[in-house]
Amino acid sequence: MEEPKTALSIEDLTIQYEKTPVLKNITLKVPSGYIVGILGPNGAGKSTLLQAALGLLKPLSGTIRFFGQPLKSVRSRIAYIPQRQAVDWDFPLTVRELVLMGRYGSLGVFRRAGKQDWQIADKCIELVGLTNFKDRQISQLSGGQQQRAFLARALCQEADIYFMDEPFTGIDLTTETIMMNILRELKAQGKTVFIVHHDLNTADEYFDWVIMLNGHLIASGNMQEAFNTQNLLATYGKVHPGLFP
Repeated sequence: MEEPKTALSIEDLTIQYEKTPVLKNITLKVPSGYIVGILGPNGAGKSTLLQAALGLLKPLSGTIRFFGQPLKSVRSRIAYIPQRQAVDWDFPLTVRELVLMGRYGSLGVFRRAGKQDWQIADKCIELVGLTNFKDRQISQLSGGQQQRAFLARALCQEADIYFMDEPFTGIDLTTETIMMNILRELKAQGKTVFIVHHDLNTADEYFDWVIMLNGHLIASGNMQEAFNTQNLLATYGKVHPGLFP
């Protein structure tokens, strides 16, 4: 069995769509307590990796474990923030109702949300700076506010692992700063955060660990060791200006 300090371990994972391989033979381990950037060009399999880890895609082969256990054993310890375009923003929910959904996994089938659950939801809303918007319909929020609302829902779950699919796409700098400060606090608490990310200029500042993909695994490791010219060339076919002297 995996060491409990290993947040995620993947062994020989292969995923294909209609007989076309998207990810081939992925094997890696990520320790707990890191903010992990998942990097690669469009079509590299970044979101596919997230969806497979979350059980949303069935792999052709391979195993995925969290803390040495299969997903079904630890599902309540894992939170997910999808891409904004994957969300039905017209669904009639207030911010407060959306955030409370993060408590459903711990409530069970028959127990209704109680006073403590609402208090936790309100605290998470306050953390992301949306207290003044908590009774507003989610469709009436700006893009950055919507993303913060979903982060609050994930925080409300009180998970140990957070998966975020392109959380900084199309949001303002203020929201990005607020979110990164919260994610660093999660790291300080020993939580592990996985982020599909596109902006290589902020990668070195944001992440402690990196997974670099382009249909297969290019690198997985500590940011200082793995985020280098050689791996960037292998991942993107070029090195972006200004990243390295």
